[in-house]
Amino acid sequence: MTNSLSELQLHEVEIHYKRPVLNDKLKIKSSENSVRLLRQFIDTKRIDYKEFFWVLLLNNNNQLLGISEIAMGTTNGVTVNIKEVFQLALLTNATSIIVAHNHPSGKLTASDSDKRITQKLKKASKLLDLTLLDHLIITSEDFMSYSDSKWE
Repeated sequence: MTNSLSELQLHEVEIHYKRPVLNDKLKIKSSENSVRLLRQFIDTKRIDYKEFFWVLLLNNNNQLLGISEIAMGTTNGVTVNIKEVFQLALLTNATSIIVAHNHPSGKLTASDSDKRITQKLKKASKLLDLTLLDHLIITSEDFMSYSDSKWE
């Protein structure tokens, strides 16, 4: 059975965006500031239990547009849907993002997997004219910032 174009029901895709009131938005000024805001959003009782991955969405004045939990993993890792990170960035009209995940082990050393996902995010950000400002690794006690450590 073949359908001609005239028989198909086509749906228009529309984008609706209303910029939030900027006076109400928090401004990100440093990695410490990012972590403090993130800790207000996340359930800190769960970060020693399993890995989570979050994205902070920012405008070009580094004002926070929103925070989203992208994924929940296991004690040993989390699978990140990069597509979802950028869907959120585009839908909120963000110009930059900060990503973060936790290490239940308490270790602040970036794994090879952490480094690979950061490189993928940096590459994809450039294609979409977005800036990846930082990748944070947090534990109950402390945090590590890729940006502060010169993206090593």
